[in-house]
Amino acid sequence: MKTVPILSLESAVSLVKSGDRLLVGGFGMTGNPVHLLHALAETRVKDLTYIANNTGEPGLGGGRLLRNGQIKKIIGSFFTSNPDAVAAAQEGRVEYELLPQGSLAEAIRAGGAGIGGFYTPASAGTLLARDKETKWIDGVEQVFIKGIRAEVAFIRAWRADTSGNLQYRMTEQNFNKAMATAADLVIAEVEEIVPVGHIAPEDVHTPGCFVDYLTHAHLTQEDLGISASLQSSKKENDLRTLIAERAFRELKRGDVVNLGIGIPTLVADFISPDDGIILHSENGMLGIGPSPKDGGGAMHYPVNAGKIPVTALPGSSYFDSADSFGMIRGGHIDVAVMGGLQVDEKANLANWAVPGKPLLGVGGAMDLAAGAKKLMVLMTHTHPDGSPKIVRECTLPLTAKNVVTMIITDLAVFVFREGKLTLAELMPGHGLEEVREKTEAEFVED
Repeated sequence: MKTVPILSLESAVSLVKSGDRLLVGGFGMTGNPVHLLHALAETRVKDLTYIANNTGEPGLGGGRLLRNGQIKKIIGSFFTSNPDAVAAAQEGRVEYELLPQGSLAEAIRAGGAGIGGFYTPASAGTLLARDKETKWIDGVEQVFIKGIRAEVAFIRAWRADTSGNLQYRMTEQNFNKAMATAADLVIAEVEEIVPVGHIAPEDVHTPGCFVDYLTHAHLTQEDLGISASLQSSKKENDLRTLIAERAFRELKRGDVVNLGIGIPTLVADFISPDDGIILHSENGMLGIGPSPKDGGGAMHYPVNAGKIPVTALPGSSYFDSADSFGMIRGGHIDVAVMGGLQVDEKANLANWAVPGKPLLGVGGAMDLAAGAKKLMVLMTHTHPDGSPKIVRECTLPLTAKNVVTMIITDLAVFVFREGKLTLAELMPGHGLEEVREKTEAEFVED
């Protein structure tokens, strides 16, 4: 059995050269090799191509490299959470390439498996497919995504043995597992290093053959930044709660359900363990339970796709981001519940980009919209300026084409039947004339 060298942080980052492509694990700051990144920020290395789901928090992890001007290009899925990344892109200080989250995960897995690329329905017909090869396969338009490899990967694991076998904790597999396979040089930052044999074979998530060096670094709550403590992006009011409660009534026992950000997050408040509804999170968890009652943070609990600590119900499971999006694209998610900016008469959805704002964050929306068996869109019926969200044709950048199954707003419930937008129900206190007045799209009545 080989022995993997254990390096100091300073020695580990000295292996990175200017101009390298750097894979960085983590989902937000969860499973993020923050100590390696901070050590790299103390060097003169520059012109890096930084490949990750996002760049972390401002001033933390990749955020420090960004502030230092050490990054030439960012490739990832969701950079809008870091204002520094948005500013750097707007001002032309960094190049950027945006990929749907599932395409990013699968591209890294493909690169690590020696596969040149793959076709996926995610992003077909959208701005992100521009200049990419497309092909119709079994009647479905699909986009070619090239496999991704890098010179160096920084990953974070909970435990390693001296032969390099890695074990991840809860939702910390995320991008780490695939990235460990896709670089010429893999450096794993770990919480604990144990002798060979102390990790049972069935508990090894990344075999030691993929790992070149280990470095030991203790993680603290401060290292996780704002995602360490229990937070919520939920904004509750009567209208939003009404929409969420109506959506809950569409869910059935045994459904595997993914809840997007915004109003969809409120649907979870109506779900109890007795309902038998299985919540899926694209960062690698199936069987999400309620928020921890003790107020604990990400040091002690898994996190959902909103980077909020949650509990695990009996029968829950953890996996990496590539497997998670395999579930999504493979049709194993029964219902995806998303917010929306526009839905049109052709069941097209626009929900990721607003004119005048940088197009730096798509996350997993395109994968979910294309892969879920049923797509419910929850939104207020009009924008704050009174303009309609249900329109003849989407004018905002598309998330996916011909995918919406149901729309639930504060005024009405619509479904698509035989290709026609159909008014199925009026919400309490609202009438048909009001809905007609505030809906641009043509619809038929049930």
